[in-house]
Amino acid sequence: MITVSLKRSFFLCTISNPFHLYLSHRSIHHSIQDHRTASLEDDGELTGQICRLLSYRGWKSLMGSSSIPQKLTPGSVLHVLHSQKHILDPRRLLDFFFWSESQMGAGIPQDIDSFSLLAVILCKSNLFGPASAVLERMVRVYRCHLSIFRSISYCYGNFQEFAPKVYDVLLDTYRKMGMLVEASNLLPMATAMEGEKNFTFTLSLRCCNSLLKDLLKQNLMGLFWKVFDFMQGTNLNPDLYTYATLINAYFKIGDPNSAKRVFTQMSLEKNEVIYNTLISGLCASGGCSIDEAFGIKRQMVSKGLVPDVFTYTILINALCKNRRPQHAKLLLLEMSEAGLKPGVITYTSLIDGFIIVGNLEEAYNMKNEMVAAGVYPDVITYNNLLRGVCKMEKVDEILCEMTKLGIKLDAISYNLAIECCLRRREVGDAFKLFDDMKLQNVEPNMYTYSVMIDGLCRFGLSEQSDYLLDEMVLNNFRPNTVICTNLIAGHFREDRPVKAFKVLKFMSKMNVTLDVFCYNKIIDGLCKLKKMEKARSYFDGMKKVGLKPNEFTYRVLVHGHCKAGEMQMADTYFHQMVSVGLNPDIIIYTALIDGHIRIRNISRAFDVFWLMQEKGSVVVPDVKTYSVLIHGVSEAGNIQDALQGFYELKEKGLVPDIFTYNALILGFCKNCETRKAFKLLDEMHAHGVYPNIVTYNILLDGLAKSGCIEKAKVLFLEITKEKSYTVIPNAVTYTILIDGYCKSGNVNDAIDVFNEMLSKGILPDAFTYNALVGGYCRARKLEKAMELIHEMMSKGMSYAPSLNFLLHGFYKFQKPQEAANMLRYMLEKNVVPNIVTYTTMINGHSKEGDLEEASRLFLEMQEKQLLPNYVTYTCLINGYIVLGNMDKASFLFDEMILKCIPADEVTIGLMIRGYCKIGNFTKAHKLWDKVSIEKKFFRRNEDSICSG
Repeated sequence: MITVSLKRSFFLCTISNPFHLYLSHRSIHHSIQDHRTASLEDDGELTGQICRLLSYRGWKSLMGSSSIPQKLTPGSVLHVLHSQKHILDPRRLLDFFFWSESQMGAGIPQDIDSFSLLAVILCKSNLFGPASAVLERMVRVYRCHLSIFRSISYCYGNFQEFAPKVYDVLLDTYRKMGMLVEASNLLPMATAMEGEKNFTFTLSLRCCNSLLKDLLKQNLMGLFWKVFDFMQGTNLNPDLYTYATLINAYFKIGDPNSAKRVFTQMSLEKNEVIYNTLISGLCASGGCSIDEAFGIKRQMVSKGLVPDVFTYTILINALCKNRRPQHAKLLLLEMSEAGLKPGVITYTSLIDGFIIVGNLEEAYNMKNEMVAAGVYPDVITYNNLLRGVCKMEKVDEILCEMTKLGIKLDAISYNLAIECCLRRREVGDAFKLFDDMKLQNVEPNMYTYSVMIDGLCRFGLSEQSDYLLDEMVLNNFRPNTVICTNLIAGHFREDRPVKAFKVLKFMSKMNVTLDVFCYNKIIDGLCKLKKMEKARSYFDGMKKVGLKPNEFTYRVLVHGHCKAGEMQMADTYFHQMVSVGLNPDIIIYTALIDGHIRIRNISRAFDVFWLMQEKGSVVVPDVKTYSVLIHGVSEAGNIQDALQGFYELKEKGLVPDIFTYNALILGFCKNCETRKAFKLLDEMHAHGVYPNIVTYNILLDGLAKSGCIEKAKVLFLEITKEKSYTVIPNAVTYTILIDGYCKSGNVNDAIDVFNEMLSKGILPDAFTYNALVGGYCRARKLEKAMELIHEMMSKGMSYAPSLNFLLHGFYKFQKPQEAANMLRYMLEKNVVPNIVTYTTMINGHSKEGDLEEASRLFLEMQEKQLLPNYVTYTCLINGYIVLGNMDKASFLFDEMILKCIPADEVTIGLMIRGYCKIGNFTKAHKLWDKVSIEKKFFRRNEDSICSG
């Protein structure tokens, strides 16, 4: 034991104002002195009576039968302890202390000095355990640690013949109670009291070392360095234990150079513990430090020290973590040759090392070698194996082996096994393990619930996950953001947005914060439901709380708006993404191109395509991008441009896939070039790209629309003979054939195909019925068409398009009264006239020459927020051209272009013929030149455009 001479003031930084600390010490000191004076002036007669009775063995009975219990006060107890400190056995005083406390009642605590004096007396007799118990009680009763310290200092200072270890015991008591901050603060308290009368503060090296160790363990590095600094300011000479702790501390803060400097400069002779400490720290640092660790091992041997099992195990574990298990295996051999027996930790490290590099066979070999050496695997060994063999489907084998050996599965074992089951989509087995876990009294932890919920959500079982979430809360687990995000994503994926928002409310109630990933899943779910306004509100919300949208956020917003046809918003988010320094990827560019193509804005789609190509190597168009473009221009009837894109795709080394070929076949069919389409089908086969039912449906549709319905029937029969799962006629296939027969006037043949469709168990949809309704309307069988519409209504199908068909039929066959009746019928059935309804009526009135009514309907539809499309405009333009009113036709055409509604070849053809009809060839040529320029999509060559 060394008396500390405190000359340093470093610890005063832990107190906000040292002068205030001094004043508080003084005020506490005076109040304690006054209290002591009052206590020691207690009834002397009572004290004498108690002291006499304490000398007897049966003192408790004697006192109990007297009036002493009623007269006891904290002051009288202190007086007894003070007067008997040299006389009675300390154990007797301890018994009296606790007995008197019970007699005074729970509401009256012992005097603070009674605790201190008793602790000092017990320490003198080396009764450190009882002294610690007294001090622990003192700490719990008196919360002011400054008062406690001053009281002990007073008692020790006034009775210095007692053992000074009381400070060690006090500090150890704080440590054992987990009050490391309070333990560390004893040192600045001592610093502040330096110079006071009778004050001497002593701590042992052992006590300081223990405090350093605990501070390091709890990662309280600020306090660690303050305690170490205090030690340096005293005459406490560090021992090997101090140096080992210091080396560990430097490694913990990521300063290996200082750790090595301490090792090199220490004056004490190094032993195996110090060498192992340095080796362990270097190994934990990873990288080149592992090679340094081997150098320290060699140095250790050169000094005559023998590496032990711990040394080898540290090095083996480091090599394995560094993906060098083969080197570790050689070290195991060296270890055995040195006569050392590897333990379960050594073998487990090697097994884990081989699992990390994916060598599961060698991991199993190590396990077998381990058993052969008489070292039996423990639960950690098997957990490592479980982690590795999940893909090998050996989980059941390992679990059975663990059971046979009597190794109890822990939470990690169950979690790994459950995770493996879910990866293999064995949900039932996962639940069995989950239930067994609870039966074996192994409590599911946060990770268990997280794995279960994530797995169930991925497999479309989010509703079952809701029950697990409730169970978590009942078991006092607070779900985190990841778990809630998985649930939200699952519910959106399974088309249950109400449940997703219920989880969101739950998060708010549980104070679970939303992160970027969570917001992304909500925005993604809303975009897929085409609830774009709500998706935008969550996008704005995440920015308001300080979260930065990432690439995924913008991707789903752009993609969602493209799917919803809101291309202006899609472009806005695209430009916003670029403005914040994020780079759009190929998926975003392709979505934008596809979106513009869907609204028939081909030129804008190519603007995006060219912008992407300007990015060079950053974003390169892939097969899907080209396929989308080819599909777009093919559908627009620009087969030459589609072919140009197809050749360019192959020139860039890209391989066309089924979608590319289908897009090009569609183009040929749209152009009524079915022979070329079938030639492309042969090319597909030659290149190993096999057609699917979509391919054949395109070809069937092409033949049917070209008037080759019998050829379509032959192809249909060939399809039915195909034995590929990708070529099975579906509702679309039959509908194409039915529509083809209906349009060719063969309604009876269409009905035969319809009946065959039913016999095959393929249910007709609204499109099938629409095709038949259209057929009956063309054949003037309007009553039959109405019967089919009633059948659709009984089946709960959407029949609005069929009513529009019938309405068109009435106009076509000049039955305006029936058309008016049909319109009333639609309104009675709550079928709100849509753009098709209005376009049909506008077309009917335009053909009748009633442009006044057609124009009225045109304005009415816009008042009802129904935007005319290119067909609506074309019908009205055609009506005015027929009447010779080119001014009105030109006005409508210009308005159409101004509203970014792309004109198709029919509209442009009508306008050119209209201008020619009135002799305005200049305007006709201008319009023709404009169309010629816009059709040159894939090659941006200004010279060729000018020369054309």
